[in-house]
Amino acid sequence: MGAGDWQWNDAWIFVSAVIAERLERDRALHAALPMAGASLADVLAAADFLHHSVPSRAELEESVRRLAGAGLIVVEDDLVEVAPAGEQLWRSRPFSGLSSAVMTLQAQLNRATSPGDADWTLDEQTYAAAVREYSHRLADGR
Repeated sequence: MGAGDWQWNDAWIFVSAVIAERLERDRALHAALPMAGASLADVLAAADFLHHSVPSRAELEESVRRLAGAGLIVVEDDLVEVAPAGEQLWRSRPFSGLSSAVMTLQAQLNRATSPGDADWTLDEQTYAAAVREYSHRLADGR
């Protein structure tokens, strides 16, 4: 794989991870709690906000593997953090607003780096738990 091999879903998940982590960081700051990363449910919520759909387990797993393998995000258990290289990519993007952030990031990914292939799997149970958590938040109006 070379530069230019990034898919739209990769950019969608990356932007969702950035949004989710920033929201979680703000919550932790206001509650004087340590920042531990965004949960998979947080990433699903941000993805739904951006594209009005929740990525499938396979879409999420594939994009996370590619992004983590490229050193742009770090995933431990069900927590996602934007890695320093991902922060740099996000900060150096042309400002475009959220409506076009995914397309802007896909173009930037294609110019900047190649997808990786991290050894990370998302089992059906963990994915279903994240979807349930996100669904409960929606039902509660959060």
